[in-house]
This record gives sequence, structure tokens and C-alpha cells, in this order.
Amino acid sequence: MADQYAQFREDDGPLEIPAIRWDEPPEGPVLVLLDQTRLPAEEVELVCTDAPALVEAIRTLAVRGAPLLGIAGAYGVALAAARGFDVDDAAQALAGARPTAVNLAVGVRRAQTAYRAALSGAGDQGQAAEAALEAARALHREDAAASARMAEHGLALLDELLPGGGHRILTHCNTGALVSGGEGTAFAVALAVHRAGQLRRLWVDETRPLLQGARLTAYEAARNGMAYTLLTDNAAGSLFAAGEVDAVLIGADRIAADGSVANKVGSYPLAVLARYHHVPFIVVAPVTTVDPDTPDGASIEVEQRPGHEVTEVTAPQVPVAGVEAGGGIPVAPLGTQAYNPAFDVTPPELVTAIVTEEGAVSPVTAEALAELCDRSRQVTI
Repeated sequence: MADQYAQFREDDGPLEIPAIRWDEPPEGPVLVLLDQTRLPAEEVELVCTDAPALVEAIRTLAVRGAPLLGIAGAYGVALAAARGFDVDDAAQALAGARPTAVNLAVGVRRAQTAYRAALSGAGDQGQAAEAALEAARALHREDAAASARMAEHGLALLDELLPGGGHRILTHCNTGALVSGGEGTAFAVALAVHRAGQLRRLWVDETRPLLQGARLTAYEAARNGMAYTLLTDNAAGSLFAAGEVDAVLIGADRIAADGSVANKVGSYPLAVLARYHHVPFIVVAPVTTVDPDTPDGASIEVEQRPGHEVTEVTAPQVPVAGVEAGGGIPVAPLGTQAYNPAFDVTPPELVTAIVTEEGAVSPVTAEALAELCDRSRQVTI
């Protein structure tokens, strides 16, 4: 089950309520999430006491973003273990909650493996639950460190590609502290550019149909005092044509072995625009987002979401007297069918570079990615 309680903050500043945290009140351990469906209107925490509640939070996008989903999945396994539920059942449900996001399954497997190893070794359920929790906490710490390194590598790459500063960066969806154990992926790079005094403008795609850019990226940009401007997704082309974009920075939910990048739908058109206008198109993601078992873009399973997200406009889920939470305003005739893929796939030849915590890959090839992943495994070992 899940309960909600609100925390409000009137002053501006960087995000203070963490996107995810483990808590142990007297009634038992819980996983606490900053409910992203309620932003930017209010900061409300969602308390999950079991894996099914977390699965629902993942599916409804209360918690989202590739790195954070991996962390959430690991904590979800630990939660099931700590509360005495079937860990394998919980792991299966969690891993399948959003099929495109490879980090989710990676995080689940990591905690599940730690749980099984401890259980087979000592045979003690309590020790096994502790092992799963430590695996989740370790992943959380590692992601925060990876975020900082990605920001460093991304800033260095931009300095190399675009000497002189004054960058005008276009981004899509949300890739900041709301999706990470640290300050994010692509947004963390933009934030590093801002702190270096080199950000002239952050162009924020609103990211239809669920408006993660408008609701979440603009929210984080405002909190960090960044110069930003919001635009509709279909206005991006006019920006490129006017010469107002110096680089595109996006995240990724899965990167295939050949370098194909699955990211929030609308990313592929930006890559096409960037290539035509000779603008760098840069993907920022941790190494865990690279999936060597997915050979190419055609092999990536793209999540299809409900049609009502397209046929209705839904405001942030703020309780209003007499209005059902989450209800949308129809913008299409009743019965209209909608095509609503959550992601699209950008081929590697349109990607200027993939920036990870282990460095940047450019040009993007299967061989370069494999070498990067091998280097990352050696560092981990």
C-alpha cells in the first residue's frame, strides 16, 4: 500500500526533498518517493510499503528516469525482503514495470543477487534482507558519483566542441536530480555549464504528452537560477533554423550495443534537426544504460502508453474539491484512437557523442561502446 503526505517549501533554491529515500519508522521500513506527478504545483512525498505500491508508482511516473528507476528497483527488492514478502515475485513485477528502461532491471537484479547470495550463504532471512538493502544503497551512492563524473566529462566535451562558452543548449524531457541519485545526466552537464558561467540559454522542450520538460526540467532550472526558456516540441525546428541552438543534450533509457539510443519520444526528430543544422547531438547516460544484450535499435522494446495521455490534457495531480485526481480535459473527440509510444530510437550515426561516467564515446560505434563497458567492469572489479 502507499500513503501520501505533503511537504511544502516556499523559498526557491536547489531541490531539497530527495527524489528517493529509504526510511525506517516504527511501523516498519518504507521507500519514500517525491511524487513527480504533483510537480511543479506542490512537493508531495509518496510512501511505499510494498513492491506493488512501487510498481504502481513506476507505471504512473510518480518515480521515473532511467538511473532513478534502477535505484528504485533495487530498493523495491530490499523492501520486499525486509517486510517478508516473496522477493522473486517482487523482483519480477518490478523489472517488468517499464520494459524499455534497462536500468530498472539492472537495479532489481543487483539487489536480488545480493539477497540470494546472502540467503544461500548464511541462510538467515534478516541478513539476506540487509544484503539487499546494502546493494541498493551502494547503487544509490554509485549513481550520485557517476552523475558528478558525467557532468565533468560533458563540460569538457562541450569546451572542446564549442570553445568560447556562451552555450545555448536544447534539452528534452527531464534529466536532472529528479531522475538520479545525484544531479542527473544531461541536465547535470547543463548545470555544470551554468556554474562555469558558460550557459547563455537552456532551451526546454515541454515534452508532450506528459510535459516532463515543462513541469520538471523548468522546475529544476528555476530552482538552480539558470537562464531557461520553455518551448513547444514542434517549435524546436524554428530555433535550429534561426541559429539559436549550439548543442542538444538528452538522456537515455536504453542504449543498444550498436549505439542506438532509446529516449523519450521526440528525441529522434531533434537528432535529425541537429544533423541537418550541423549541431552536436549529445547523449548523457551512465554505463548501466548501455545494454550489450540488445544488439541494435530494432531490438529495443518500446513501451506503449495509454491513449488518454494524448486525447486528454491532465494538470498536475493537485487535489481540487469536486474534481477526481488525475482526471483529464478531453482535447479530441470521444473514441479517438491515439498512438502513444513512450520512447523513440535514434540511430548511432545521428549521435555526436555518448557521455558516461567513464568518459565520452565519439564517434559512436559498437566497438567503442564495448571497450567502454569493458573498462567500466574492470574499474568495478
